Amino acid sequence: MIEALLSKMIKTGDFTAHLPGGRVIKAGDGTGPPVVIRVNGRGLRRLANPSLGLGEGYMEGDIVFEQGSISDLLTIVGESGGRKPKRGSALTRFRKALKRRIQQVNDRVASRRNVSHHYDLSNDLYRRFLDTDMQYSCAYFERPDMTLEEAQEAKKALIGRKLLIQPGMKTLDIGSGWGGLSMTLAKDFGAQMTGVTLSTEQLALAKERAEKAGLGDKTDFRLTDYRDLDEKFDRIVSVGMLEHVGAPNFRTYFETIAKLLDEDGVALVHSIGKMHGPGATNAFTQKYIFPGGYIPGLSEIVTAIEQAGLWITDVEILRLHYAETCRIWRERFMADPDIPTMFDARFRRMWEFYLAGAELGFRHGGHMVFQIQLTKKRDAVPLTRDYLLAKAAN
Repeated sequence: MIEALLSKMIKTGDFTAHLPGGRVIKAGDGTGPPVVIRVNGRGLRRLANPSLGLGEGYMEGDIVFEQGSISDLLTIVGESGGRKPKRGSALTRFRKALKRRIQQVNDRVASRRNVSHHYDLSNDLYRRFLDTDMQYSCAYFERPDMTLEEAQEAKKALIGRKLLIQPGMKTLDIGSGWGGLSMTLAKDFGAQMTGVTLSTEQLALAKERAEKAGLGDKTDFRLTDYRDLDEKFDRIVSVGMLEHVGAPNFRTYFETIAKLLDEDGVALVHSIGKMHGPGATNAFTQKYIFPGGYIPGLSEIVTAIEQAGLWITDVEILRLHYAETCRIWRERFMADPDIPTMFDARFRRMWEFYLAGAELGFRHGGHMVFQIQLTKKRDAVPLTRDYLLAKAAN
């Protein structure tokens, strides 16, 4: 069984697996640097369900790399075509859809718990592999030789231009993280920012950073669920938040944006998406990294936007930008000398697998990032896209 699975998943590269009892399996075409693993009995059983078992086996030490790394193995799998999503029978699709809805209920209590699971780990951890502004979302590489810091600045500037912010505009940042985007929009575009998050760690650092930057009077960070807001905003931005909403709540999410947005307002939603359309969240990510998370198909989002009565005035699809972002994050995470003293080996392997798997999804899988500009009025933004080429006013 394991031989058939590996030969199906690995068609390129030089892969060797040492199994219990001295059995050795080779797969691939023998090209490239060798990747050699040693698998114990529990690891072998895990591999029967590779979407979860490969990550768990590596995390728990049941799969050990003697040559190469987990990133090297996932690269081989990706270059071999990986495991393409299967539609399955109508009954199977129904069961999976029902399971997704249960996993993604994400009421206010569940949302706060899920956010805390990931974002309240340690601000110091995120400082060590993110850019200096702590942007935990896809960067925008206008040039291939950009540093991560430059690409994240380019991403924020692009968002500012798409929002068409004028000085003094009341602007909402849904899922404001550590405050970097809000601070940039306040400083470079003159926005009066309100940022909402469910992470106590993020909230405290965002407030601290804004005060140190002299932006305390232009930023208002709150520990608030976006669904509990009841005021109007000229502009609304949401970056990396939609992935935590869950499919059952997409309509509520966009209806809330419509409710909070001024009649002449502009909103910008930046989110990971899937080119294959609706599907299940990766089992490892769902269980260990982002409980309650879901990567939507663009078709699901468009339907919810239509139901909310909003205009889609611009869509941009970012493809390999996130692959490069994740690669740099993984390399920084692995190279940081202090992380091994901060976290045990199991945690480090879990995060290494998460970051390597994320890169795989964007480089060889069907993951992408979309930016959708939304308005209530068809003429709330210019009728051509020339304004996106303009530089932000300082």
